[in-house]
Amino acid sequence: MARVTTGITSSHIPALGAAVETGKSQDDYWGPVFKGYQAIRDWIAKPENMPDVVVLVYNDHASAFDQNIIPTFAIGCAEKFKPADEGWGPRPVPDVVGHPDLAWHIAQSLILDDFDMCIMNEMDVDHGCTIPLTMMFGEPEQWPCKVIPLPVNVVTYPPPSGARCYALGDSIRAAVESFPEDLNVHVWGTGGMSHQLQGPRAGLINKEFDLDFIDQLINDPEALSKKPHIDYLREAGSEGIELVMWLIMRGALPEKVRDLYNFYHIPASNTALGALILQPEETAGEPLEPRRVLSGGTFAKA
Repeated sequence: MARVTTGITSSHIPALGAAVETGKSQDDYWGPVFKGYQAIRDWIAKPENMPDVVVLVYNDHASAFDQNIIPTFAIGCAEKFKPADEGWGPRPVPDVVGHPDLAWHIAQSLILDDFDMCIMNEMDVDHGCTIPLTMMFGEPEQWPCKVIPLPVNVVTYPPPSGARCYALGDSIRAAVESFPEDLNVHVWGTGGMSHQLQGPRAGLINKEFDLDFIDQLINDPEALSKKPHIDYLREAGSEGIELVMWLIMRGALPEKVRDLYNFYHIPASNTALGALILQPEETAGEPLEPRRVLSGGTFAKA
């Protein structure tokens, strides 16, 4: 049967793509970010760690959806998803190749679990989906695994609660485990960390909140899932609500996990950046060395 073997989180900052495409990924500013991700790239490139399918949780940035259509949760069930044109032409990256059989199976299972999924049979995917793929896999001619895009509305009020996202992750795990094909499935939660893009608090970064969030995500996700929207808004900025998507990833893993690697960097563009690898404790591999990497600004805790 299929199984969820790994949960990964990653920011999806669009400037990361620009750094790659303009040859700046190793300069003084961006170099530490890409060095932090290199450990994940090296880990995931090993045959035993490479997924067959990634369920990639992200938020659309007015590319596939707009004010006319705002699904809280959607799932891409098509065979292929093209990179979206976000105003400067599509990103020069491969098409995202889906896994329709597993996607439809997950959609059916989630709907029968009382999640009202919006099924997408045609959808372009923007940087929320393609930046994490670039950060994990570099610049291949085609992505090395199938991807099931799972967009979540965290752009227009009201977004889903952390508790609802955590429960969705649990149902995704059950759906995957009931699929008969032998597949190594990853669930990636993307977006975040603390940031605000507009208003008097534009440029807000709260490293204490972010590092506490990472620790709770690993060790006490159920309590974290009860954090109200206003806490994200007040402490992590107006775009910090993207972090509820990390709870979908965490809900797809069992209660006890092993933290193989976590990376936190400030600033990246005008945001905080985080990336983690988590695995079920019973089947986890050995942690990377070093396990935690903090880079960039001055940090309050380690």
